[in-house]
Amino acid sequence: MKTIGYAAKTPQSPLAPLRFDRRALRANDIAMEVLYCGVCHSDLHTARNDWGWTVYPAMPGHEIVGRVTAVGPDVTQYRIGDAVAVGCMVDACMRCDQCRKGEEQLCREGNTNTYNGKDRVSGENTFGGYSKHLVVREEFALRVPQSLDLAKVAPLLCAGITTYSPLRTWNVAAGSRVGVIGLGGLGHMAVKLAVGMGAEVTVISRSRDKEADALALGAARLLPSNDPEAMKAAASSFDLIIDTVPVKHQLDGYVSLLDVDATLVMVGQVGPMEEQNTVPMILGRRRIAGSPIGGIRETQEMLDLCAEKNILPDCEMIRMDQINEAFERMERADVRYRFVIDMSTLPAPEGA
Repeated sequence: MKTIGYAAKTPQSPLAPLRFDRRALRANDIAMEVLYCGVCHSDLHTARNDWGWTVYPAMPGHEIVGRVTAVGPDVTQYRIGDAVAVGCMVDACMRCDQCRKGEEQLCREGNTNTYNGKDRVSGENTFGGYSKHLVVREEFALRVPQSLDLAKVAPLLCAGITTYSPLRTWNVAAGSRVGVIGLGGLGHMAVKLAVGMGAEVTVISRSRDKEADALALGAARLLPSNDPEAMKAAASSFDLIIDTVPVKHQLDGYVSLLDVDATLVMVGQVGPMEEQNTVPMILGRRRIAGSPIGGIRETQEMLDLCAEKNILPDCEMIRMDQINEAFERMERADVRYRFVIDMSTLPAPEGA
């Protein structure tokens, strides 16, 4: 399948159009026309090789919504015309203990990333959703509930499931006391999902500047982390804290906010952290943990909950040719709260 997308050729180069071929459908594959693609901080980090493992050319995009255009002969779940979504992975071994229990993101052999991954059959580098078309294994496509606005669904496939998975893992329910550090793309979804699950949510931010936004999203209050007295008064008051901050930062002040046997879960920063004092962890029997995305079953569960509760991200729609500007704005935190690319602004090449 001849198609087109936007890719980076080097860490320094802007994303630019790239014509390429998608693979022919395997027996259990579906092909889809990409309608919308969310823009994630991971896309920016990968394009610029911030983590040191990017393969070029790199075509990001792992928050993908589209419609099925073709199906392989063994496909049973989808038909041409169905609305589908694809998140951060497109394959896994499907044999190990983690895959068998629906935790494909923790595949013992490593799942195949939607972009900058290695195809399990051909070995070629995977290209993501900043493209006109996508081919994906049937089991890694999600069904989009009819009541959801397709133009706003895309960020649920990364920002949504990245924050929903720890909420489920640590059993958040009605009455749970949840703190959310940071109010960006991940943080605003953590607030909406935790509120939808019945939790009492507090946004933890460096100042009160985002208090109105926090309350509008459904949080009960904002706790300013630069106010020592407010932080002291909030000690031992949370069952779970979701830390969405995407840069290196200090955790000591936040750990003391946890109650006994409570957990602070890292979902934002990938890489080194500041030196950690273990005293508040040991004396309060508190935990610091990390969490990636969820499995396919959990992601579908999250989409269904969003349909039931009418939970959608706050999005700003952009054209495909605005992606480099969007990256620059994202670095300045100049977005509320997630960019989504209207892929109809990327014309299909001749012969596609």
